[in-house]
Amino acid sequence: MDLDLTGRRALVTGSTGGIGYAIARELAGLGASVGINGRTPARVDAAIAKLKGESAGGEVFAAVGDVATAEGVDGLVASLGSVDILVNNTGIFEPKPFFEIPDADWQRFFDVNVMSGVRLSRALTPGMVERGWGRVVFVSSESGINIPVEMVHYGMTKTAQLAVARGLAETVAGTGVTVNSVLPGPTLSDGVEVFLKQMAGEAAHPDLDALGRAFVAEHRPTSLIRRLAGVEEVASMVAYVCSPAASATSGAALRVDGGLLRSIA
Repeated sequence: MDLDLTGRRALVTGSTGGIGYAIARELAGLGASVGINGRTPARVDAAIAKLKGESAGGEVFAAVGDVATAEGVDGLVASLGSVDILVNNTGIFEPKPFFEIPDADWQRFFDVNVMSGVRLSRALTPGMVERGWGRVVFVSSESGINIPVEMVHYGMTKTAQLAVARGLAETVAGTGVTVNSVLPGPTLSDGVEVFLKQMAGEAAHPDLDALGRAFVAEHRPTSLIRRLAGVEEVASMVAYVCSPAASATSGAALRVDGGLLRSIA
């Protein structure tokens, strides 16, 4: 299986921690040169230093910029040059009852979770088409299909990502550029770890595995693995989709949801 990304240049948004960091590490391990993206130089530099100590393979470089704004994307694109692989990973979530979500939150979630990927894909995909090879991946969520009642605004953005990804895949059909979505289920990312520790209250050393299993049992009972996924498990799927081995996969929504979604297609 050809997973070699030597000589390829990648950008992973929101990659100073969590799923994004794990994706960047996997791509670098396959030989890609990977841009680590975050809003501040300090966080990006810290992630790069950590990654250099963990990964052998491709180079990593700073890609500082707030991709939630048009200005931030413009500045990042201007400093980047061309890329062969774009992973639209940046995203935010927040449990909030529907009737308490103000207009500003709907707009903020759409700007961060959807428009970041729209703007970057619009700017960077044409170069991939010209060169005849490229990979665009949107990190969506099972919540884009199974809308969570506790955060409808988040689910809405993840559904929108699926639509954008499929439409872009249709747009670049036959060019050698593939566009796909990856749908993680509940995953032990940095934000979820904080959430679980808050649930544990006063416990000095909470058992995150047990807390995760309890959360899944109560809130995502259709999960077949009955636990939270690890960020590495999601990253492995993304890395495969970015590789030469996935050249016949485009326009797809690929699940890493632990079998949570109860359908066969």
